[in-house]
Amino acid sequence: MSEQVVVSWSDALRAYDFGHGHPLSPVRVELAWRLINEFGLLDAAHVHVDGDIPVVSDDVLLRVHTPELIAAVKRGATDPGYSDLRFGLGTADTPVFPDMHTAAARVCGATLAAVRAVHSGEAEHAVNIAGGLHHAMPDRSSGFCVYNDLAVSIQWLLDQGVERVAYVDVDVHHGDGVQAAFWDDPRVLTVSIHESPATLFPGTGWPTEIGGPTALGTAVNIAVPAGTGDQGWLRAFHAVVPQVLEAFQPQILVSQHGCDSHFEDPLASLAVSIDGQRMAAEALHRWAHKYAGGRWVATGGGGYEWVDVVPRSWTNVVAIATEQPIEPRRPIPEAWSAYVQELMGRPGPALMTDGNDPWPKNWDLGYNPANPLDAAVMATRQAVFPYLGLATDSFSGF
Repeated sequence: MSEQVVVSWSDALRAYDFGHGHPLSPVRVELAWRLINEFGLLDAAHVHVDGDIPVVSDDVLLRVHTPELIAAVKRGATDPGYSDLRFGLGTADTPVFPDMHTAAARVCGATLAAVRAVHSGEAEHAVNIAGGLHHAMPDRSSGFCVYNDLAVSIQWLLDQGVERVAYVDVDVHHGDGVQAAFWDDPRVLTVSIHESPATLFPGTGWPTEIGGPTALGTAVNIAVPAGTGDQGWLRAFHAVVPQVLEAFQPQILVSQHGCDSHFEDPLASLAVSIDGQRMAAEALHRWAHKYAGGRWVATGGGGYEWVDVVPRSWTNVVAIATEQPIEPRRPIPEAWSAYVQELMGRPGPALMTDGNDPWPKNWDLGYNPANPLDAAVMATRQAVFPYLGLATDSFSGF
């Protein structure tokens, strides 16, 4: 396999824009892309920026989405007053906007280009920071997500004959759309660590959601309590994810790196730092090599603190994927800070760290069933581990 890394990017991806005041502003992706460039991560000889981003065809979308949804999205793309709750369109979360179909299908194209590069052997890793629209359902748009680029790309892999795809989602919200698309497909393992559905949209992702009757144990949900910070979040992550990946033995790993688990994010209630998010990306990179032959595709996702969080978090993802990790206390480049001040009228962060130095407390050291975090982890292990041939008290290394 090639040791090349492909990064999907085109300025046209910024056209995925719900308009002024919407939390999913394209400025967050723009600022992340600028910071990635300012650190010189794309200049290395082994890194290739794929700017030839296709708008995927209806035939590709139809492998996941219904023809009725696609028709509704196309109508909304030309009718600014269009609203149809059956398809999740015209809501405050997912309003229609001009050329919406083209913009959303291009996001799918960017993730699909990354997946194709890894599947073909052109690249070992690939990244699309503009992707990660994990809430879109087969028959409706949802939660800022018109189409589901992740499900479309995973389905493409299955159509090529790939037998086992693992999907890991670290967004603060449950990866419900990807789970729904492959609910009863034993070829896809979906893993989501998220804030408890008792306190956050979309209200799903309970540990008892374990997959359909022919795929029991292939939906894995780690629902951590509101307020969970680095230590607990990483503990939960490490207590479940490497074990299920080892049992499933995926041929490719796809991950979604929504960074709205951060303590500054305005739409959720976890307390993870940039440092904790970086450690999760490092772990996924490590596990891709250990369990998936090095084949790894990473995307962006949620994240609504546009300046302090999204750019740093996704710059770390690209740095890790390109194997050019950034030292946490490294200063932010002055050119990027000046651009932020001019564009946003406010200063940006000074360093690539929040000043935290977290470490996950090993599960094999014991757990406290009276602790809400440990109880949540054990609920997940008890729900899915037996179906994957794992003992609930088993442990795999980091």
